[in-house]
Amino acid sequence: MARWALLSGLCGDLEVYEAVQADLRRRNVDTLFVLGDLIGPTRDCNPLLERLQRPRRGELQPHCLYGWWEEQLLAERGYRGERRADALRQCEGNGAVEALLKAVDPGQLSWLAALRFGFIELDCALLHGSSADVADCLAADSPPLRLLDRLTRMEVNRLFTARSGEQFCVELCGGGIESRLRDHEGERKQRQAVPSRKVIGVGRGLSYTLYDPGSDHIDFRTADSSSRSGSRGFA
Repeated sequence: MARWALLSGLCGDLEVYEAVQADLRRRNVDTLFVLGDLIGPTRDCNPLLERLQRPRRGELQPHCLYGWWEEQLLAERGYRGERRADALRQCEGNGAVEALLKAVDPGQLSWLAALRFGFIELDCALLHGSSADVADCLAADSPPLRLLDRLTRMEVNRLFTARSGEQFCVELCGGGIESRLRDHEGERKQRQAVPSRKVIGVGRGLSYTLYDPGSDHIDFRTADSSSRSGSRGFA
């Protein structure tokens, strides 16, 4: 029976990735998904990127997506047409943009640019943000209609998202949406059936999620962080 591990928000931290890999060796997992934010501005990201592309013997081969940080880097480096990392500049200033550029060698850009926006596996969508945008932040308190919209855009029953950094599971119970349509023939009522669906936040960094597609069981885990060391910042 297949069992997935889903993580995100490594932000260049190889020690976090090693801690998660060590934890996964005890969890009987056969597929690993990394839902974006592989990089970040606070450390040298290249050792982690090399490890993701060339896993050690016995490690799970990660299936990676691009996230918000990758989007900002690729935009600033000219991989997104006329766009630049304006969202990052607005949030954290030019210093963060310069730090991000220094954190990733140009030789890694082609691999990052080739990463996919999302995966569809069985009846599940695996994304960094949502079907609307990589920056779309879904959380446990997001309006149900917004969650339903993101699910129906991709015609799935399970949506795994990472943008918020939270671990959560929101279930939209089976029911329906009633609406009224008025035209030249008069007014008609319509009812759209809504099956039971879920939106799952996979967490960030050491916090990751296990999922069993056969049983629909979700397990939120946190890897051991005892061996981690500090990171450098940016000014």
